[in-house]
Amino acid sequence: MKYHQIDNDLFIQNRKRFTAQMKANSLAIFNSNDIYPISADSTMPFEQHRDIFYLSGVDQEESVLVLFPDCPKENHREILFLKETNEHIAIWEGEKLTKVAALKTSGIKTVYWLQDMEKVLFEIMTQCDTVYINTNEHYRANVETETREARFVKALLAKYPAHSVAKSQPILQRLRAVKSEIEIGLIQTACNITEKGFCRALGFVKPGVWEFEIEAEFLHEFMCNRSKKFAYTPIVASGNNANVLHYIENNQQCKAGDIILLDVGAEYANYSSDMTRMIPVSGKFTNRQKEVYNAVNRVKNEATKMLTPGTIWADYHVEVGKIMTSELLGLGLLDKVDVQNEDKDWPAYKKYFMHGTSHHMGLDTHDYGILTEPMQANMVFTVEPGIYIPEEGFGIRLEDDVVIQEKGDPFNLMRNIPIEADEIEDIMNS
Repeated sequence: MKYHQIDNDLFIQNRKRFTAQMKANSLAIFNSNDIYPISADSTMPFEQHRDIFYLSGVDQEESVLVLFPDCPKENHREILFLKETNEHIAIWEGEKLTKVAALKTSGIKTVYWLQDMEKVLFEIMTQCDTVYINTNEHYRANVETETREARFVKALLAKYPAHSVAKSQPILQRLRAVKSEIEIGLIQTACNITEKGFCRALGFVKPGVWEFEIEAEFLHEFMCNRSKKFAYTPIVASGNNANVLHYIENNQQCKAGDIILLDVGAEYANYSSDMTRMIPVSGKFTNRQKEVYNAVNRVKNEATKMLTPGTIWADYHVEVGKIMTSELLGLGLLDKVDVQNEDKDWPAYKKYFMHGTSHHMGLDTHDYGILTEPMQANMVFTVEPGIYIPEEGFGIRLEDDVVIQEKGDPFNLMRNIPIEADEIEDIMNS
């Protein structure tokens, strides 16, 4: 791993919070992700399943976590099963976790090699009544591949059909949504790395550069600061490309007079950042570009203030829509007739701002969180309004990551990343 070792108290406390909500005499199992093939003997880079990482800190393939807080044997209340490491594996693949290293990483004392799992699992399954399985129930999930977790669940339920079955997801959705102090620190580190990438881009952009060259500047800075990759596929969209919400080709040349939408974030220790900024290719916004830019920034600032404990996500978006409507009227993009005749299910402002304003963020860029439940302190949200005007050849989106506070305005984790239009111009022309 490129990142510094994380204090294992994070994972110890996460497990305590999870097991406190389990049913009596129940057991929960979590699997690592597969390494996915590309072709021939090529594979995609390994990405750990965020749930097993959240509960153990283990960041390698072929790992299994078992939690059984009521187990008669105290040493079986927390178990890690790992792929056995040896000298051959160390030479060909690099060093894997030893039992001692696994304890240091996770705080779990009982570590077995995977070849012992069937025997140990049979013993503890005979001692429990309920088994918690982990299925992907995120509101954006669209999984077509059968995962290692899914294969394991299928085999487990076939072998032990008499056990009651419970779901880990309702517990994890609520736990992972509220961040600990250590987690907020890790997300702040990811945001700080993103800041360095953005400042590097500000000094690089000029007429004639290519979108993919800007992408490369970000990646260079990220990897120099212990990030292994982008937190998500980056969007570097110049000119009219910014009006394609998920434009990821990043293959066009940046022209004088255009502005570039940069939706880019670094990961750090599997935690995400999610930033959007706009850069004028020539170092200066046109009057119209700045007018729209400042309108979006005002919406972002007002929307941020609404992220307080007790706020309901759906109500929040209705209120943001009202602010956006006012700005669009001021820009001449809507008139009063448009608003009076709007479809309540698709308000007039949606013509120019068609996506949501905020989503949970953390180990996943679109992180866990139950949107029908009130917001709580220490939840981390993006704030990302936008105005998209294909007929004028540009779109504007601005995005920060913020932590909801018990009292007062949210804490902006991207407070040091330049965002005011005048500030960006000054930096580019200094």
